[in-house]
Amino acid sequence: EDEKLTERLIEPQKSPIFNQVEISYIPIFLGGVMKACDNRPPINIKNKSTYIETSRKRWAKRYSIPLSPTMPKNFPPFTLHVMRALAVVEDKHASMLENSVAALYKGMWVDNKSIHEPAVFGAILSEVLGEEKARRVVEDSTKPEAKAKLQKNTDMAFEEGAFGLPWFVATNAQGEVDRFWGFDHMGLMVEHLGLDGGDLKELRAML
Repeated sequence: EDEKLTERLIEPQKSPIFNQVEISYIPIFLGGVMKACDNRPPINIKNKSTYIETSRKRWAKRYSIPLSPTMPKNFPPFTLHVMRALAVVEDKHASMLENSVAALYKGMWVDNKSIHEPAVFGAILSEVLGEEKARRVVEDSTKPEAKAKLQKNTDMAFEEGAFGLPWFVATNAQGEVDRFWGFDHMGLMVEHLGLDGGDLKELRAML
């Protein structure tokens, strides 16, 4: 079974510029952070929602990011349950968290699947973890431990200064820590981490 999983594993897509970086994904509940900050969802702001739709396609084209030309059905979905499932993956199958995130990204943003539904995200996770482990993850995601884990992660993100996603906490080689919000600020993060190496092609597009 492990060999079959390896064959169809959905690999995370990232720029080679981050090959030397240790990356840790931390599942949080975006709705919880937004509420804590009294922040309004961008999609509920007139004109901004239209701009975001255009912007996401621009970035996807610029960086060859797989993306459906249409928004997922009933966007934005209520993601609390799937994020609790990812909190379980982080806790019990940490080495597969990155691949699980990649698989769920593809499910939502490429295949337009309703990944907030347990039956759907369970099936997607089974492609990464195998059917039995995925079944237990879905089951465990309803337990108090999963709820507490996700709440702890969300509280930590808020305390770090997060007010939305994506939120990056980056430590460079000198031990200096800085924080960045949004895909369009990744160029500044690359600069902070000292990763440009003189080739600013990717960096310039984000400055």
